[in-house]
Amino acid sequence: MRIIVCREFLAIPPSKRYLLQLHPQIMTKTIWMFPGQGSQSTGMGQDLLNIPTAKAKFDQASEILGWSVSDRCNGDIETLSQTRYTQPCLYVVEGAIADELKAQGKTPDYVAGHSLGEYVALYAAGVFDFETGLKLVQQRANLMNQASGGKMAALIGFKRDELNAAIAETDGVSLANDNSSAQVVITGEPDAVDKIMTTVKAKRAIPLAVSGAFHSPYMADAAEEFNKILTEAPFSNAAIPVLSNTDPAATSDAAALKNRLIAQMTGSVRWRETMGNFAGDGVTEAIEIGPGKVLTGLLKREHKGIVLQNITGLEALNG
Repeated sequence: MRIIVCREFLAIPPSKRYLLQLHPQIMTKTIWMFPGQGSQSTGMGQDLLNIPTAKAKFDQASEILGWSVSDRCNGDIETLSQTRYTQPCLYVVEGAIADELKAQGKTPDYVAGHSLGEYVALYAAGVFDFETGLKLVQQRANLMNQASGGKMAALIGFKRDELNAAIAETDGVSLANDNSSAQVVITGEPDAVDKIMTTVKAKRAIPLAVSGAFHSPYMADAAEEFNKILTEAPFSNAAIPVLSNTDPAATSDAAALKNRLIAQMTGSVRWRETMGNFAGDGVTEAIEIGPGKVLTGLLKREHKGIVLQNITGLEALNG
């Protein structure tokens, strides 16, 4: 938390408090938000290669992964959108931007990430180093890419009570992403997902082109295999409090953060609750780091009064 008060603040007469606009650092709290799969775009991160430290991260990642991150990011969208490529590429691009912001002397008060983005949030918070996080993401992506069966669909514009009742009455379906009061993703058995799509009135119901039913019991085998790896990974207490997907209460405790991550692959992404906690945590500014504007878009519609910013690449970093 950054506070500039004392004589400077007290010297401002109440009639001239508008001058606080000239001092945005007064009584502010900032959260860095990292988007997940679905935010990828062709060409993402290419301008970061002009930054020597960022290029070094891309090169390091390519050695670890065994394929060129830059080539995948600059290739066709169909290949980039394959889970095994999407997740590592997003981790590298978002992590490189976070590194550059820190090099500029900027540090948030909180971090949070949507699904895959939680791994970048943990890296930015100092829970693990770049290589450890990337190896975890690679293994996670490969296991999820191999998963088959199930279905996912996005619902936009619906009655929450009606949706909750329908899910409670239908076996084999659950919420994958509770993104906002007006947007969710459901996951589970194809027939059960189709039933929800036809029985719940929504402005839009969109089947998602994914390899499996992520954030559902369909991921149980992949999650069991991945959790053996995750359990052995070294985690440190976070230098910056983290709001997790499965538990949006901010914490810095390494054991708690690992347990939350263990539950993430089969659990729901509680992003609506995460955004709801921003006000209680005193957040005044939210910065989405990475391609797209999905998270700032959700926050803009859900909670007014928080200053929003997107940092997608070099131009925004230098702005």
